[in-house]
Amino acid sequence: MSSTTSGPSRTAPDDRRRAALDVLLDPGLESLVEMILSSPAPDTYEAHAIDGAVRFRRRPTRSGWTFEVDSVEGRDPLADQDPTRFAPLAAELAAGYPDRKANSYPYAWEHVAQIFDHPCAPDLCVLHTAAHHQQEHRGEHGSLGVVQARAPFILAGAGVRRLGLVDRHCRLIDVAPTLLALLGIGAGAGVRPGVSGTPGQPRPDAYLASQDGDALVELLDEGAAPQHVVAVLFDGCNPNRLYDMAASGEAPNVARLLGLGTGYRYGAMASLPTVTLANHTSLLTGCHPGHHGVLHNAWYDRDLGRQVVTESPATWQEAMRWLAPGVETIHQAIKRRRPGAVTVSVNEPADSGADYSTFDLFRQGRTDELLPDFSVLPPFTAESFADADESYRWSTFADEVALRQATAIWGGSHLGIDYPPPVFMWVSFSLTDSAFHEGGPHGDIAKAAVRDTDARLGAVLDAVEGAGVFDRTAFCLVADHGMEENDLQVTGNWEDPLRAAGISFRDEASGFLYLDV
Repeated sequence: MSSTTSGPSRTAPDDRRRAALDVLLDPGLESLVEMILSSPAPDTYEAHAIDGAVRFRRRPTRSGWTFEVDSVEGRDPLADQDPTRFAPLAAELAAGYPDRKANSYPYAWEHVAQIFDHPCAPDLCVLHTAAHHQQEHRGEHGSLGVVQARAPFILAGAGVRRLGLVDRHCRLIDVAPTLLALLGIGAGAGVRPGVSGTPGQPRPDAYLASQDGDALVELLDEGAAPQHVVAVLFDGCNPNRLYDMAASGEAPNVARLLGLGTGYRYGAMASLPTVTLANHTSLLTGCHPGHHGVLHNAWYDRDLGRQVVTESPATWQEAMRWLAPGVETIHQAIKRRRPGAVTVSVNEPADSGADYSTFDLFRQGRTDELLPDFSVLPPFTAESFADADESYRWSTFADEVALRQATAIWGGSHLGIDYPPPVFMWVSFSLTDSAFHEGGPHGDIAKAAVRDTDARLGAVLDAVEGAGVFDRTAFCLVADHGMEENDLQVTGNWEDPLRAAGISFRDEASGFLYLDV
């Protein structure tokens, strides 16, 4: 990670930012631009929308941070932070493409501030409206709005209270400390991450060396800690759709987990930006993207003078090189407390410290040892969608590779190596993200992906049962972000107007604007 420090010297001059803001806030871009975020001074933040702006400050306290509003002009774009908005499914469908005045932004102060703690934070962070059809995808994510941020969250099995689906919510950064607490790994001395380049605040209740999130201890059944934890990620899965299919019988294995534990109706909120690699890493580290180092799927490093890409077939396996000093994964936290524990990372880039990792095999050049026969569709596949859609087919095979690894390790042997039942296993499935992007979260292709992935989840559960440790195992089902359907009629971009105004910029990952570089 770059060693640069944050602060005003790392940003473009005020007049350049103001000029870019004037372009982005033009009424002609109202259907595309939800709001623009910036940090004009250390611990000072602004959110601008076409109908108002707010300026707020962050101040340290003994237990973290507090935020104070300095000024509001017109409507405060971040005033509504209701995490219950647009749930359950009927409420989301009724809302359509929510206007900025109807949208909500859970944990907005915290999520805005952490972005600008990273040394490579942009000058301006531009958030798309819910309606903006920015690519060819019908489903999108990345912004601060509640539907794009909301991921499913279920905790089940040994050591977990059985409450079913409850009207609660949490954050993705809470998942790692919760899983460690579930395993009986006690809290101890750690730090709450600070501004990049400065020491973090001490916290005595940390499960990881550096930790933004908090353990959801209210879900734990004291005195019944599991010996094993299996976490399964349904990438990009809209929880309203998932919970509805579980209730209707179309996702029976998700329903089984809900019967064995607790699910949060209002989900787990992804950190900004609500994208893949940033929040995969948040899930495994308990830190926000601006603190763990993997800022986005792509960003610009001013010191290196080049783009950094973490989400691509060429870079996934190397993404953890960007972890900030002092940040550790669940795997590393477990090994620090229990050196002999075996942990496993399946199809997951945030793999630092795992004894077995898919991406470690990639780093060793052993990819061919994992590849299936691509001429034959694997089990648990909606054949019509796999034949018609290339991304559905690719993700189907990727998930088949994941399933083979996970079940083989629970079976005791994989690639000629014997494994005991792992203390911790993380399995990432990607099909839901591909399908929800392709047809939106409410189309037939999304429903097919949930059915296929639910069946693969069932195979993982069966493998744990086959190992004879099901009653001593806890399970977590989560996603890295939500997914929101957009309006095919709302197209366009803000890059052309910026160029027409003579503004020099880089736009990384569609929304991170770096001026004068």
